[in-house]
Amino acid sequence: MRIAERIKENAGRPGQCRPVTIGFLGDSVTQGCFELYSTGADSLETEFCSFQAYHSKLKRMLEEVFPSVPINIINAGVSGDNAPNGRRRLQRDILSFGPDLVVVCFGLNDAGRGMEGIADYAQALEGIFQDLQAAGTEVIFMTPNMMGTRAVAEEKDPFIHSVLEAMTKLQVDGTMDTYMEKAREVCAANKVPVCDCYRKWKKLEESGADVTRLLANRVNHPMEKMHWLFAASLFERMLFDDM
Repeated sequence: MRIAERIKENAGRPGQCRPVTIGFLGDSVTQGCFELYSTGADSLETEFCSFQAYHSKLKRMLEEVFPSVPINIINAGVSGDNAPNGRRRLQRDILSFGPDLVVVCFGLNDAGRGMEGIADYAQALEGIFQDLQAAGTEVIFMTPNMMGTRAVAEEKDPFIHSVLEAMTKLQVDGTMDTYMEKAREVCAANKVPVCDCYRKWKKLEESGADVTRLLANRVNHPMEKMHWLFAASLFERMLFDDM
C-alpha cells in the first residue's frame, strides 16, 4: 500500500518529509465509546476514552516500530453515526486535513435500520470511497466487530435491557452478516482493500468465545483490550498486504 511507502520515505529522511497522517471515519467505536449507562427512563450515555481506541493503539504500534516517523491521527468517529452521515461530513472532518490514508468503519448503526436500509448503506459507502479516491487519498474499509448475541440476564435496567434485545436480534437473525457481505461487495467493486475484523470476530465465536462478554457495553462497543485486534489487523493490512 502507498501508506507503507510514505512511512518508509519518512523513516529514511527524518525531518525532511511531512508527517504521516491517517484519518478514521466511523461511529462510536471509532470515537472511543465503551461502557453504557442509563441517564433517565429512556436515555443512555457512554464512557468516552478515545485514547484507548484502536487508532490510538495503532499509533503506538507504528511509533514503536518506526520511532523517527511522526504519525498524526484524525479521529472522526461520531457516536451513533452511520455511513450516509459519514459521507456528508467527509470533506469537513477528514479531507480538509489532507490525510495519506483513511480507514472507514461503518455498519453497526446502519444495520439498525434493518434490511430496508441496506441499499442506502451500500450507496453511502460507495460515495465515500469514490470521494476519497477522487481526492487521491488511499482508503481501507475495516469491518466492525460483532454485536452481542444475547441480552445478559444481570442487566436490570429495563431500558438498557430493551436496547440489548433489539441489537441482539440484528446479530442473531443475520442482518449484520448481510450488511457486512454487502460492504465487501461494494469494496470489491470499487477496488478498496478490506481489513476484515468482523470475520475475525465470527471466527472467535465459532471457536467458542463468548463474544457478548467481549463487549464493554454488552451491545456493540468492544472492551478496551479487543481494540488491539483492530489495531493489529490494520497494522498488518497496511504493511504486509503483499504477504
